[in-house]
Amino acid sequence: MTLEALIFDVDGTLADTEEAHRVAFNLAFERYRLGWVWQPDEYRELLHITGGKERMSMYIETLALPDAERRRLKSMVPDIHAEKTRFYGAFVADGAVPLRDGVARLLDEALAAGCKLAIASTTTAVNIDALLQSTFGTRGLDMFSAIACGDRVRAKKPAPDIYRLALRALELLPEHAIAFEDSPNGLRAAHAAGLRTVVTPNFWTEGGDFSVASLLLPSLAELRFDEIERLTANGTP
Repeated sequence: MTLEALIFDVDGTLADTEEAHRVAFNLAFERYRLGWVWQPDEYRELLHITGGKERMSMYIETLALPDAERRRLKSMVPDIHAEKTRFYGAFVADGAVPLRDGVARLLDEALAAGCKLAIASTTTAVNIDALLQSTFGTRGLDMFSAIACGDRVRAKKPAPDIYRLALRALELLPEHAIAFEDSPNGLRAAHAAGLRTVVTPNFWTEGGDFSVASLLLPSLAELRFDEIERLTANGTP
């Protein structure tokens, strides 16, 4: 089969974003005087819930609150998340969110070989745009033939919707593309969409169940584009 596209998750896969997200959440909580502080270990557990607004809503469910207060806080989630996104965008614009090792080189190799690039992420389009502009400059958006964001699908990862959306935009069958992920939920989403998947865990996702990954690596630093097809040929699905 011919490899025609590489499809990348963003948070934790293209770049080490999660610490910046965690700090941005805490700054938004402080701005709204909520008294919440998500510590690293707690945030690591919260990352099992995909989507920032969904993460906050689930967190509110764990708090001992009167029903009226719970409803009030849940109604505030979109505004709190918007404030968090502003803080995160400022971090990215300042260059505080670097690409992971090997990512820039692999993307350039793929493009040079005539392979398409795509994004399948549950983060917002604003966050994706900010990261691409910060790390790749004006060519960032033009590098990708398709960008599928979480606000364009009904069900987020581990549902396969976001990957199916990316494949439709690329006009490709899953056997002609390979996904890149860092988390169990992302892997489950890509696998359910029929994609072979390269997984590069990080601090926030290490120790997860990656048993259905086609290839498991500490980073993309040593992976060359011309090796991907061979190294994933016998992987699932």
